[in-house]
Amino acid sequence: MYEENPVSILILPPINESTAADAKEYYSTTIQEPLAFSGYYTFPYTIIAEILKMEGVYDAELLANIPLSKFNEYFGADAVLFTTIKQWDLSYMVLASILTVSIDCKLKSTTSDQALWEYTGTVEVDLSGNYSGGGIAGLAIKIVATAIITAMADYVPYAQQANYRALSTMPYGNYHDQHNKDQEVQFVDQTPEAINTEHRIPPE
Repeated sequence: MYEENPVSILILPPINESTAADAKEYYSTTIQEPLAFSGYYTFPYTIIAEILKMEGVYDAELLANIPLSKFNEYFGADAVLFTTIKQWDLSYMVLASILTVSIDCKLKSTTSDQALWEYTGTVEVDLSGNYSGGGIAGLAIKIVATAIITAMADYVPYAQQANYRALSTMPYGNYHDQHNKDQEVQFVDQTPEAINTEHRIPPE
């Protein structure tokens, strides 16, 4: 990343390996903003996706054999971001439900074809009702509360958290005031339990 110093990033449609058919559409709304905040020029995702569809490319899997230099030639992109949705799941167990969003990201150079950066971001959220009353009535309320919260679960904010967590480990781009000043930055715990999105901390 520091050697090639990419300025512009083209985001490809995500590869969906989860069981949720609509995961790709939801996820695609969350990826461009954190890249822009990190100091990179990002090509408008919806326009790029539409251009690819016009060329018959609906999934990034179809681009596996296309030289990445073509994205530099046609769009002027310095790098291409590949994303894979590994999990987009809701586990429901009557008294508890867990929402999991897990994303793999890989940035590849359009000039050298080398992988410049890669990371996985995962967020797990307990959607169980937090009612603590006792007895059968309390148990019934907890079951109902869990069911309601589960039915209303919105994946997009958690996909955003997963993206910010993963992309926070990418060096800052040219349009960020910390560009080329973050080589020694350390990061907080990236496990699913570490939901805090304040990810960059100064070195000791």
